[in-house]
Amino acid sequence: MPGIRIPIAKNAPSVAVIGGGPAGLMAAEVLIKGGVKVDLYDAMPSVGRKFLMAGKGGMNLTHSEPQEAFLSRFGAHRGKIAPLIEAFGPQALREWARGLGIETIVGSSGRVFPKDMKAAPLLRAWLQRLRAAGVRFHMRHAWCGWVDEGRLLFATPDGERRVHADAVVLALGGGSWGKLGSTGKWVPLLEDRGVPIAPLRPANCGFDSDWSPHFRTRFAGEPVKSVVASFTDGSGTLYRQQGEFVVTATGVEGSLIYALSSRLRDEIDLFKTATLHLDLAPDKARARLVSELSKPRGSKSLANHLRSRAGITGVKAGLLREALQAEELTDPALLATTIKDLPLRLIAARPIDEAISTAGGVTFTALNERSMILALPGVFCAGEMLDWEAPTGGYLLTTCFASGRHAGQGTLAWLAA
Repeated sequence: MPGIRIPIAKNAPSVAVIGGGPAGLMAAEVLIKGGVKVDLYDAMPSVGRKFLMAGKGGMNLTHSEPQEAFLSRFGAHRGKIAPLIEAFGPQALREWARGLGIETIVGSSGRVFPKDMKAAPLLRAWLQRLRAAGVRFHMRHAWCGWVDEGRLLFATPDGERRVHADAVVLALGGGSWGKLGSTGKWVPLLEDRGVPIAPLRPANCGFDSDWSPHFRTRFAGEPVKSVVASFTDGSGTLYRQQGEFVVTATGVEGSLIYALSSRLRDEIDLFKTATLHLDLAPDKARARLVSELSKPRGSKSLANHLRSRAGITGVKAGLLREALQAEELTDPALLATTIKDLPLRLIAARPIDEAISTAGGVTFTALNERSMILALPGVFCAGEMLDWEAPTGGYLLTTCFASGRHAGQGTLAWLAA
């Protein structure tokens, strides 16, 4: 429907889509193509703010890996997410973007990006198409629940507004990045209506550690590159991944940490702490390190000895000093062992508003197969409001698009029935 207005009958049912992220916008697209009146409401001055923020470092739209590997990223929620991805997965999403004039490319990691790496051109083209098709947008409309026998209540700059809709799609996001609109304020509104909701928790998040004042001052903001992180959970399952992360004033964050964050968070919830093990020199065997570090230092400082014999410098050397006492740093065998298996104690996940995404939300048991809330006939749910989580890498966005499409189709089917 490139720039084409969809004929809408005067007596067509009306649907309110609440939330202007990818899930809400995709639901609106499906609905307007289905011949119903669509009004989209968002509390912010413009839609897609978190979407635009996600694209600041390069808009990672989806991932090109095989479907089996893709679905494995959803852990315990795979069974509920799989039908959505099978109906509208990475390739379908790329074709949809092409329909907006946005060509995509596959990066070296398998991640898929718009050719220009930007989110804004895609969003502009999409909004232009939706407006041309007849979707009406209402900004600065904060949803406050229901009043007057089912009418929707919104807080606006001009006061309260009450709206009738024949059906509703809720796509209000999770609880992270509240300044961009995902506040989680919808939780009590649905709980008051008897909707089962799993508590919102941070996902794809950083963690606190107990750095020494010197390390914090010296290395906050420094990247730790080319390491292997491993973690064994309470059940004895080992997780291992190579990548990089960033030291922060309070602990650690970054892609390698996010990849393991759900398991680290759950471990901390159970045991108050989690220990991540770091191999600071994945390309060197322990025996080789012991041999090199056992060679006489002569007049060399420890820092120069680590650099010349083990390739350990900067923040990696700082991590070693955090893990070992001064006298232990002179023991080549212990030093080599710690380089290959440095324990990093994590004591808390960072606050939910700092997280890239959230776990928890409306449980799948609260929905029927069309994403309608069983306790609220005619009310559908999509996106991060649902109880699922996935790592970064395009999985989050793909699922938001797919769940919005599914909720829009479910709404049309319910209206038709």
